[in-house]
Amino acid sequence: MEIGYTLMCEQSGPRELVRDAIGAEAAGFDFAVISDHAFPWLEEQGHSPYAWSVLGAVAQATERMALMTYVTCPIKRYHPAVVAQKAATVQLLSDGRFTLGLGAGENLNEHITGGGWPPVNTRHERLREAVEIISALFDGGYVNHRGRHYEVDSARLWDLPDQRVPIGIAVSGPQSCALAGELADVMVAVQPEAELGRRFDDAGGAGKPRVGQMPVSFDRDRDRAIERAHEQFRWFDAGWKVNAELPGPAAFAAASTHVRPEEVAEAIPCGDDVQAVVDATRAWSDAGFTHLALIAIGRDTQPAFCEWAEEELLPALRAG
Repeated sequence: MEIGYTLMCEQSGPRELVRDAIGAEAAGFDFAVISDHAFPWLEEQGHSPYAWSVLGAVAQATERMALMTYVTCPIKRYHPAVVAQKAATVQLLSDGRFTLGLGAGENLNEHITGGGWPPVNTRHERLREAVEIISALFDGGYVNHRGRHYEVDSARLWDLPDQRVPIGIAVSGPQSCALAGELADVMVAVQPEAELGRRFDDAGGAGKPRVGQMPVSFDRDRDRAIERAHEQFRWFDAGWKVNAELPGPAAFAAASTHVRPEEVAEAIPCGDDVQAVVDATRAWSDAGFTHLALIAIGRDTQPAFCEWAEEELLPALRAG
């Protein structure tokens, strides 16, 4: 299983994210994923720069790491034709290191353009149509489309990379697994559930990569690590069906009011115990994931986390 690093836009500013990407590559991470948000999950996180500008800078500041959006929503805040242009440009800037991770989105970020948050069935309809438009643009030439949700009028990608941009699709249940198995090159998930992979395989995804994501709260003082995880990540274990619907940081704070620090510490490895992280990753490898991106909780911890990862964590993970 390849081990990646998360550029988490919700907790760091754009210059810090580029610095962190450089540090992650130097530490030996295999790839980096970046969140694409308009809002942080909680006020305490405090950031949300434009991921695509950060990606352009990271593509130039790094040389080796693969890059991926985790994930971009092409159904509301962005038109799919615009997403295709952005993805093709990043693929060129990164010399073929980019994967376009797509998903049906969260109310948290998509509400900003107005019009209400559609129900999940409509979101999946929109996602399918959006992926079809993006794929058609990646094929080259002019694209015209009159669909149920989108129109495209004589669109074309004038700067198209020689290496086609792979498309990843986030899954959480039967509908999204079927969509991903049919249309995606990569499966994306935030839960280490083997059933997701089986559904993905049944729909046509057999043999394709699958990418997961797992938070870690690193600190030499475990109590401080637990405090930080509780402050900034107590929302994490609510589940996708809840997280996709809540409208803003205040709602996430209210929904996680009764989550206790010890409950967070049970769900997220906290401190500097390498074996605890290794043990936690086994759920992902056992579920068939080929890639796992780690989230280091806390914007000020990134340099120390990368140093720890280089010296202790990554060697242990690669040793099995």
